[in-house]
Amino acid sequence: MPGPNDITTTFATNELCGKIAVVTGSSSGIGRAIALELARAGADIVVHGRSNRVGAESTKREIEAIGRDATLLLADLGDATALESFVERAWQWRGGVDIWINNAGADVLTGENANLSFGEKLAILWQVDVLATIRLSRLVGERMKQRHRKEQEAVIVNVGWDQAEHGMAGDSGEMFAAIKGAVMSFSKSLAHSLAPRVRVNCLAPGWIKTSWGDDASAYWQERARRESLLDRWGTPEDVARVARFLASPAAGFITGQIIPVNGGFRRIATE
Repeated sequence: MPGPNDITTTFATNELCGKIAVVTGSSSGIGRAIALELARAGADIVVHGRSNRVGAESTKREIEAIGRDATLLLADLGDATALESFVERAWQWRGGVDIWINNAGADVLTGENANLSFGEKLAILWQVDVLATIRLSRLVGERMKQRHRKEQEAVIVNVGWDQAEHGMAGDSGEMFAAIKGAVMSFSKSLAHSLAPRVRVNCLAPGWIKTSWGDDASAYWQERARRESLLDRWGTPEDVARVARFLASPAAGFITGQIIPVNGGFRRIATE
C-alpha cells in the first residue's frame, strides 16, 4: 500500500504516453515541477523560459533522464510578436500540442522588480500574467479545436490564486487578486468557447514554497502555515500532481473549474 506521501504511485502508469505538453515558465518553481510530473506520466515536453536558459536546460535534462523527449524554447511572453512565434515553434516541434499549461508569471516580489512602484508592478503583471495567458489560450485553443476531433482530447490549464476569490489586504493582495482573478474568470469563459473538444481549467495555488517563500520573514512563514488546514506550506510538487490529474483522461469530465491547491484555506485575523 502506498504511504501518505507516495501520491504519484496512485496514478495510472504513463497515462499521458504519446501526448505533447507545453509548460510555460518551466525553468524553475511550480512550472518546473509540472513539467517533470507530466514527463513522469509519459508526455514529451516543451520547456519554456523567458531568459533563464540555465534553469530551462536543467529542466530539459531532468525530463530526458526520466526517459521522455524535451525541447527548450525561450520567449518573452510579454512581447506579442515573440508570443506568436513561440506558439508556432511549440506547435511545429511535433506537429501539434495536446496539453498546454499557462504557468508563466512575472516576479514582482523578488529581484529588481521588488523595488518598483505599485503601478509599475501592476503593469508588468497585467502584460505577462493576464494578456499573455489570454493570447496564448486563444491562439492554442483554436489550433486544438481544429486538430482534435474527439471531445475532451485537448487540455489547457491556467494558473490563478486561491485568495483572489475572497481577497487579501495590502499592495500584493490587491495586485494579485486583480490579476489572478482576471485569469480565473477568463478561464471559465474560455471553457465555454472551446467545449467540447478542449477542456479548460484553472489551478488556484495557495501558499506554495517557491523562491519568495524560501526568503519570507518569520511573520509570513507562520501565517502561511496557520492559513492551511493541513498546517504546512504547499510545495511545487503538490501543485504539479493536480496539474497531472487535470491533464489526464481521469479528469475527462472536468472543465470550466477553479481548483484550489492550498491545503484547505483557514481564514485568520491578520491585524
